[in-house]
Amino acid sequence: MSDQTVTLAAIIGAHGIGGEVRLKLFAESADSLKNYEAVRVGDRQLTLKSVKAGGGAAIARFAEISDRTAAEALRGQLVTVDRSALPPLEEGEYYHADLIGLPVRDSGGEPLGKVVAVENFGAGDILEIEKPDGKRSMVPFRENIADMADGHIIVDPVFLA
Repeated sequence: MSDQTVTLAAIIGAHGIGGEVRLKLFAESADSLKNYEAVRVGDRQLTLKSVKAGGGAAIARFAEISDRTAAEALRGQLVTVDRSALPPLEEGEYYHADLIGLPVRDSGGEPLGKVVAVENFGAGDILEIEKPDGKRSMVPFRENIADMADGHIIVDPVFLA
């Protein structure tokens, strides 16, 4: 496993008696998980046999998990892949994992903090920025408010509360 992993989902419980699990997705959709044959669940490498949408959560089956007891034992574990296993991006696209840790500056180059989280509540991505004093602000990741440039984020300080 590489040093940088990306979390695709969290296992929230068993589904049925045949070893399927319910997933809280952090990926774009249940279909996006079909790109990965092997994933890590906790400290185990598992083979993803199938994944489908299922009433507010995705339903997945792993080759190595064959009954409800084994599925229930996975509750609370994260489903991850190495960053290098993610599909390549188009120009202007980014993965949230790539934004976390980026330095934040104003347009003049003055340091304002760093990105510590990326949230999306349905209306677009929001960057959580930790300022040098330890206080945090949330800023919309939108053009002319927060822009990515050369390995850092340029933020209009007016938007930092």
